[in-house]
Amino acid sequence: MGGDAAPLFETPDAPIPLNGGAEWFVGAESARLRAAIFRPGGESRGSVVVSPGRTEPIEKYFEVVRALVNRGFTVVVHDWRGQGLSFRMTRDGRGDARGWRPFVEDYIALLAAFEARLPKPWIAFGHSMGGCLTLLALAQRETRFAGAILSAPMLGLRTGAVPATLARNMARGLTALGLGSGLATREAGDGSFESNILTHDPARYQRNVDQVLAWPQLRVGPPTWGWLDFAFQAAAELEGGAGVTTIQIPLTVAIAGDERLVDNEASARVTARIAEARLITIAGAFHEITQETDALQAPFWVEFEALVARAGVG
Repeated sequence: MGGDAAPLFETPDAPIPLNGGAEWFVGAESARLRAAIFRPGGESRGSVVVSPGRTEPIEKYFEVVRALVNRGFTVVVHDWRGQGLSFRMTRDGRGDARGWRPFVEDYIALLAAFEARLPKPWIAFGHSMGGCLTLLALAQRETRFAGAILSAPMLGLRTGAVPATLARNMARGLTALGLGSGLATREAGDGSFESNILTHDPARYQRNVDQVLAWPQLRVGPPTWGWLDFAFQAAAELEGGAGVTTIQIPLTVAIAGDERLVDNEASARVTARIAEARLITIAGAFHEITQETDALQAPFWVEFEALVARAGVG
């Protein structure tokens, strides 16, 4: 199955980038997973592996892909298990998971499937859940990257009115009892741009809504207790495990100044454990930094170029 062509979906506001396409590859536990590769028109400066956040399919990152290809990079972007067209644990769109290790094994399988086509040096680019899992892969001794940049990484969760310890214990207990597939939360907000806490850009917000309306197979619903248990376990491993302290490559952690979903204080604590890491704040940005207005995105892309320079990319 590895290397077989896979579909990509487009809308008028999110066309498929040129010079690339999607394919299937095999992840942990023989899961069928989807990834896409795109190439610049000329010589490549290197490669960027883009890892989206929870619910986000490859298609949501077409604009990011173009931004990176236009900077001269070969780009791979992928659907994590449980979302996009990759293997799903449930049939009704719930965002489910069981532990973080299968995700990291999937990531290593992704790199193996595309390694021969990815010019060095490599840069890892992860958003939210994807940032957390990218960091876990690096902490598990993935050494092929020259640098990494994380956008609003999920290194801790904001649990609202529910104390974090209670939420963590409920997730662990219900999952252990075999109830992990039950929904832990409802859909956030009323679906309007005015109620959203992801981006200040109405056009990009509507583009992303329209994408899932046009292609409902890309939709992922609210998280389950199993997914929450996975997220809490992953964050705990990064904050308390020894692996993160072994990361030696240049790393930039960009947090959103107007963050409402993940815990910026946890990001600061984890970043402080990494020798070559730098924490920066994108002032005024909501959680989805690379889906923000041009003005709010601009500092992130400045930091990206600074990171690739630190990583020795020409």
